[in-house]
Amino acid sequence: MSENQSRKPATVGFVSLGCPKASSDAEQILTRLRAEGYSLSGSYEGADLVVVNTCGFIDAAVQESLDAIGEALAENGKVVVTGCLGAKGDVVREAHPSVLAVTGPHATQEVMDAIHIHLPPAHDPFVDLVPPQGIRLTPDHYAYLKISEGCNHRCTFCIIPSLRGDLVSRPVGDVLREAETLAAAGVKELLVISQDTSAYGVDVKYRTGFWGGKPVKTRLYELCNALGDFGIWVRLHYVYPYPSVDDLIPLMKEGRILPYLDVPFQHASGRILKLMKRPASAEKVLDRIRAWRSEVPDLTIRSTFITGFPGETEAEFNELLDFLDEAELDRVGAFAYSDVEGAVANALPDPVPPDLREERRMRLMRHQEDISTRRLERRIGQRMSVLVDDIDEEGAIARSEGDAPEIDGLVIITDGHDLPVGEFAEVMVNDCDVHDLYATLVG
Repeated sequence: MSENQSRKPATVGFVSLGCPKASSDAEQILTRLRAEGYSLSGSYEGADLVVVNTCGFIDAAVQESLDAIGEALAENGKVVVTGCLGAKGDVVREAHPSVLAVTGPHATQEVMDAIHIHLPPAHDPFVDLVPPQGIRLTPDHYAYLKISEGCNHRCTFCIIPSLRGDLVSRPVGDVLREAETLAAAGVKELLVISQDTSAYGVDVKYRTGFWGGKPVKTRLYELCNALGDFGIWVRLHYVYPYPSVDDLIPLMKEGRILPYLDVPFQHASGRILKLMKRPASAEKVLDRIRAWRSEVPDLTIRSTFITGFPGETEAEFNELLDFLDEAELDRVGAFAYSDVEGAVANALPDPVPPDLREERRMRLMRHQEDISTRRLERRIGQRMSVLVDDIDEEGAIARSEGDAPEIDGLVIITDGHDLPVGEFAEVMVNDCDVHDLYATLVG
């Protein structure tokens, strides 16, 4: 037996924290690792080295990442750090000086360079096989499709541009080829992500690319229209409410993309939005929501809001609650404002006491519960297609067109114990609670 045949494959453990954009970075690294002959381990003990993909957006995420690095060092001892916290290299090095290397986000090559130094691969052409769709962290039936990196905005509460840089749009042909490969591999749902999905192509002046021998502009409308050709669910996340979003509504009406928009409004007070330096104000937002829903009545809108931003008065918080009453958003997440090292908002006057920030967050979520429940009650008696994610003692755990994985509600199919995971099913909705729908099979 040759030395190459007898040598045990180098094994890498992987810990991934943070948002779907970080998960997309992780998938690229995992794909490269597998392509180069590395084995992947689900435990610290079975790994020769561990990569920790970090988040560094808010203080709690920073601490979680530092704790994860410390755990990996304690359990394994050889750790490479990447991700957003890695952009703050000094923070990592000061807390954990024994890490082997520190890289920032979307740094696949830098991570691989570090791994090559500390754990050279044992190449075996009979083992080093990677499926065309690469290595993914999601279930087989859905996948994240990242269309750009970075952001051109300078929101005062956010440090993403300092971590991930300015907007860099992926070539539209590359995005569509990846989507085509995922669809061919059996993916039923694509979740389109970026830091600012609406701005796709702005940095390259919407230059024309090519896919399938045809010209396609590097712009969100053209990208979504092309994605509609694959005949699978296409869901849009992190869509800023620019006027160009209006152009997507006909695609939803035609069924080319899902009637779903994840729009991070963040607040409703004009003064607070200006302090946040948000790229859109609350003016005319309600009119646009009404116009969207007049075209697509089943449109699901999810959003996130920040409570207790510096200077927020009780009247301005109540303005936000009034906005929720008018907008009738389907899904809402809220975060109590938190200082982020390096964010401009830290220096704004009149900080809101931490207890009041959290009290307002809880009040907002209680207020939204009634709105979300009323929106779900409208679904009772409707027939719909759902995508099955899992099976448990309650039945099949599925999602409707209005439910993104992990952040939205579920459709519980009480008689769906025998349904195949990763396939669509037709159901009739017969009940709901604050977050979820309950349904039975039809046909």
